[in-house]
Amino acid sequence: MTATIQQAVSGRRLTGRGVLLWLVAFFGVIFAVNGAFIYYAISTFPGLEVESSYKAGQEFESEVLAGKAQAERDWTVDAAVRPAGNDASVEIHFRDKAGADLHGLDVRVRLIHAVDPDHDHAASLPEVASGTYRAVLPNVKDGMWSLTVEAYKGSERLFLSRNQLRLVR
Repeated sequence: MTATIQQAVSGRRLTGRGVLLWLVAFFGVIFAVNGAFIYYAISTFPGLEVESSYKAGQEFESEVLAGKAQAERDWTVDAAVRPAGNDASVEIHFRDKAGADLHGLDVRVRLIHAVDPDHDHAASLPEVASGTYRAVLPNVKDGMWSLTVEAYKGSERLFLSRNQLRLVR
């Protein structure tokens, strides 16, 4: 009886090489799954932070309506952020649906650093030419930034855009 058990067991012996392959396969699967989780967590998170989630939830419907109204206006907005020494020049040009320049807007920008909030900048852009608004932001470092552009007429926000950009000198 021991001979048959030994024959059945000896058909598949577990060696050091087998243990190594099982360990590599086991940890390989764990690393692959963790890598997939990390990739999907980073790629789907917009990086948006709010001070109060409750307040943001309460304002959601009004933001949706404002977005629909902005889409109906069908403005063409060209924004450029260019390095200027240690500073950055922000220039934005607004055109309406017919292609006419838009005047008299209160244009505000926020340049938010991807990592360090101490480097964030905010400015109001004066109109320097027909439909063109420009300002220079001091001490803007190279790197990843989020540019938020808002245009107001009185107290009504007519335009909002958030864009990611990389500033390189």
